[in-house]
Amino acid sequence: MGKRINKPSSSQAERWNSSIQATYGTPSISLVKGKGIEVWDVDGKKYLDLLGGIATNLLGHSHPRISAAIAKQAKELSHVSNFYSHPQVLDLAERLVKISGDSSARVFFCNSGAEANEAALKLSRLTGRKRVVAAVGAFHGRTMGALSLTGQPGKRDPFKPLVPKVAHVPYGDVKALFRRVNRRTAMLIIEPIMGEAGVVVPPSGYLKAAREVCDKTGALLVIDCVQTGMGRTGNWFGFEHEGIKPDAITLAKGLGGGLPLGAMIAFGPSAELFTAGSHGTTFGGNPIACAAANVVISEIEKYNYISLNSTKGALLRNLLSPIEGVTGCRGRGLLIGIQVRNGRAKEIASKLANAGYLVNATSEDVIRIAPAFIITERQIIKFAGAFAEICEEIYDG
Repeated sequence: MGKRINKPSSSQAERWNSSIQATYGTPSISLVKGKGIEVWDVDGKKYLDLLGGIATNLLGHSHPRISAAIAKQAKELSHVSNFYSHPQVLDLAERLVKISGDSSARVFFCNSGAEANEAALKLSRLTGRKRVVAAVGAFHGRTMGALSLTGQPGKRDPFKPLVPKVAHVPYGDVKALFRRVNRRTAMLIIEPIMGEAGVVVPPSGYLKAAREVCDKTGALLVIDCVQTGMGRTGNWFGFEHEGIKPDAITLAKGLGGGLPLGAMIAFGPSAELFTAGSHGTTFGGNPIACAAANVVISEIEKYNYISLNSTKGALLRNLLSPIEGVTGCRGRGLLIGIQVRNGRAKEIASKLANAGYLVNATSEDVIRIAPAFIITERQIIKFAGAFAEICEEIYDG
């Protein structure tokens, strides 16, 4: 069990309920320490973190280089607003332009994926068009503009009316794209893989078709890479395998390596749509967050994590797919959705937590994992073994 390092978890729940709004319910686990892919709760129990802060802690917890960069930057310059530039934001912007492979790219920094998608929505309005097409089941954030793009009624309906003239089409349906995207469409926004919807991978050719319909109609193609980006799926952003170039992409989550940082990167003519005063944010490009992000990119390049993520993801899928009760294992790289029989996903996730493994059930039928890139083969095998034991208990018990 280990040494207790804080108050009992029941006390944590009481404190949560007495001071925090109920937007997330009451967490069943209260974490106080993390190192690598391992975290510890208030009672000293250790877990393998297979969710990684929802695809955010790319290098795990308390990474020594990130910690050192944060501490150094905090001593030198913690915040200056966007009235002034600073070395960290310039370095990061230039690195993102470089890894995008397009020298015309220009970066707008913000604090989250929702804000990045809000920026993309505003950018699309500057084309002079008003209509937007997004996907059924998509998740682009919870602020009012991003929520308008999100294709999940349960999240949208309580807050209507939302931004008008946003249509949702079935994800992966090429014919639906050609029917709905037209010369009045400002933007088509899609995810390379729908993460919150359960790691849904579109059919081959879908992203190419999206590029084709936007070229035909003049609509902007915006790819939401918030969950797939920064090397998680086996390339930098998650769409490159289809050989397309979007007009803009949105990033967050893993970009900051655990710190709040988002970005909207526009290319070509789209990069010239924003002008001075047309958009902004106080904390976007914060020196400390940018310092962490610069370490993230350096570590990904140094250890060739993009290639390794494909190998580790294949190992996970190969080990998980034959397990009793698993009906499918989808995704790319280290973004994986494990499909299970009989609506038992939440039960399996709960039992995994009890056994010391943190995952996320996105629905009754799908468990999502998005571990840090530093996960080892030994940890992968250990997790797959625990998953198999729990499924055997549930489905054969």
